[in-house]
Amino acid sequence: MTKKPKPRVKHAPQRTCVGCRLVLPKRTLIRVVRTTDGVRVDPSGKANGRGAYVHNSRDCWLRALKGALAGALRVELSASDRDQLEAFVQTLPEETPSTPEGAA
Repeated sequence: MTKKPKPRVKHAPQRTCVGCRLVLPKRTLIRVVRTTDGVRVDPSGKANGRGAYVHNSRDCWLRALKGALAGALRVELSASDRDQLEAFVQTLPEETPSTPEGAA
C-alpha cells in the first residue's frame, strides 16, 4: 500500500505590528516605508526602503506614532511626515483588531 502525498502548504511571511507587537501574516498589515523623500504609507508593500508594519486599526497606529514606528524605521519623523501619517490614521476604523487563533 502506498502513502498518499501530503498537499504542500504555502509559506506565508510573518511580520510584527509595531503598535501592538502581534505577529501576523504580512498581507494583513499595512506597510510604512522610509524613503529618500520621507516616510509614507506603502499600499503595494513593495516600495524600496526600510519598512515597518502596523495593523489596520486606529489604536495600533496611535501607539506606533508615539515612538515605536520611528524606532522601527530608524528615523526621526518630521512634522510633515507625522501630519501625513496622522491624516491616514483618520481614515482607519477605531476598533482594535481581533487576535487570530494561535497568536499570542
